[in-house]
Amino acid sequence: MYKRPQRVAAIHDLSGFGRCSLSVILPVLSAMGMQVCPIPTAVLSTHTGGFGEVEFRDLTDYIMPTLAHYRRLGLEFECVYSGFLGSEAQIDHCVEFFASYPDALSVVDPVMGDHGKPYKTYNAAMQRRMIELAAVADVITPNLTEACILLGEPYAFEPLTQSKAKSMLVRLSEKGPHYVVITGVNMAAGTMSNIGYDKERGAFWCVDCDYVPVSYPGTGDIFASVLTGGFLGGDSLPIAMARATQFVETAIKTTFSYGTETREGVMLERTLHLLGDKDLVAKYRIL
Repeated sequence: MYKRPQRVAAIHDLSGFGRCSLSVILPVLSAMGMQVCPIPTAVLSTHTGGFGEVEFRDLTDYIMPTLAHYRRLGLEFECVYSGFLGSEAQIDHCVEFFASYPDALSVVDPVMGDHGKPYKTYNAAMQRRMIELAAVADVITPNLTEACILLGEPYAFEPLTQSKAKSMLVRLSEKGPHYVVITGVNMAAGTMSNIGYDKERGAFWCVDCDYVPVSYPGTGDIFASVLTGGFLGGDSLPIAMARATQFVETAIKTTFSYGTETREGVMLERTLHLLGDKDLVAKYRIL
């Protein structure tokens, strides 16, 4: 008997060039067997990292009518997954989307900043509202900058000790989410790691990754998408983290080997086939 693929309502922006947001989320989750239903929050000619003046169309007024249409159709979703949001109104709309599908896995990638600084569009009010959105999520995937913003504390430029890392994970979980994953953490033990916490089990996990001296846009979107696909496919938290870490690391190394411009993002086309490999799991360890 035919069983339809699991559906993901993906509430993100769409950049036409630069391999980030929906342009990577769609192929990644599709390759993992999920049906992605994009709800674009904005359309951009390119991402905003180095291509000059960008053509931008805001789609805030598109989100709620789309939700209303899906309700009329009786569509079901197994996951609602949000990313970069451009206004407080869009955060309100995401909260409504999550509330409309209470049984779906709710994933919030709180895209607010990087390298110790918030993005220019994320003022104090937006940062406070993002905390509210994280509170209704099952899973959140901040980088270290975003984790500090959510906690209302200064960015930690020094490497994190194990005790500090655990403290951050627990305090983030206390805001609501069941699973917390912080990406790109420079640990005091000398590793670059992705760290996670399962609140129900009280379990801390860590997946180390090789350092590559380059930074590509869109890798956070890819990580969160593979993690989401892993959860929907039945992975535990550490296995989903390991799967996402391994894939992103491979994509980065592959792209670095070709020496392409960093602003173009990772060469997803060269690595997407690897997501069909169920054995694509790196080593994970207890934090």
